[in-house]
Amino acid sequence: MVIAIHGRNFRAEVRHYIERMLHILVHQYHAKLFFSKDFARLIQKHELQAYDGQLYYTNHSDLPEVDFFFSVGGDGTMLESVTHVGARQIPIVGINTGRLGFLATIAPHELEDAVHNLYNGYYHFDDRSLIHLDSNCQLFGELNFALNEFTVTKRDTASMIIVHAYVDGEYLNSYWADGLIISTPTGSTGYSLSCGGPIVFPRSKNFIITPVSPHNLSVRPLIISDQSVISLQVEGRSRYFLASLDSRSEIIDSSVQIAISKERFCARLVQMKEHSFMETLRNKLNWGLDVRN
Repeated sequence: MVIAIHGRNFRAEVRHYIERMLHILVHQYHAKLFFSKDFARLIQKHELQAYDGQLYYTNHSDLPEVDFFFSVGGDGTMLESVTHVGARQIPIVGINTGRLGFLATIAPHELEDAVHNLYNGYYHFDDRSLIHLDSNCQLFGELNFALNEFTVTKRDTASMIIVHAYVDGEYLNSYWADGLIISTPTGSTGYSLSCGGPIVFPRSKNFIITPVSPHNLSVRPLIISDQSVISLQVEGRSRYFLASLDSRSEIIDSSVQIAISKERFCARLVQMKEHSFMETLRNKLNWGLDVRN
């Protein structure tokens, strides 16, 4: 089996679990490993054992063909991993060495069992839809897709912006707000949730349109079909605005025209059989926990 591993950071207390995972992959299952340049720096930082003939890749352009892609970190690392994999839909194994972890669901103490499950087929694929961005200035280059959301916001502390939104060419609304979020069901538990958006199950085939601090209190989050195309035009007193795809951002001005649709490929996440989205909701949001229980 050939496995790529990417990670940005992990705490010193999980060092033992990562080292144990690498040892099992190399010495028990004889896996061929490719480390991203960021994960290679982590190996050096935490003084983990290096393996003879270790292979490396730089970014999405030189990632080789692999069977699985291990994402070591939090949800931010998972979002980066999706850009590394791109349209190849390599199954991504999310290892949570961060904090909340809606996407990266495998805890460090579960790593050894997770590796055994992979080699024995005790897992399933959870395909997640992506957002595709088109614009008249080729925003974000060839990485014009996102797992969580596209967001346009005011750049600084200037007055609110106006986002004119259209769905399938028909005028929807002009949002007077600090910004506007277009999220996938996966992204419904991210920035959209913190702005009052609903939680949507991953396979619901929707987009969620959520305003950020809207001026009109009657303006509420809206759920539409992901078969629709959402067009945006931004204006405001400030000359520049901030456009974001997940954790990546670029500065735009009012001349930029934006169209958002469903990406033709998906992100293929690996889920262990003992994990589920509902379990993740209960655990991460502390549902049912009450001093009276």
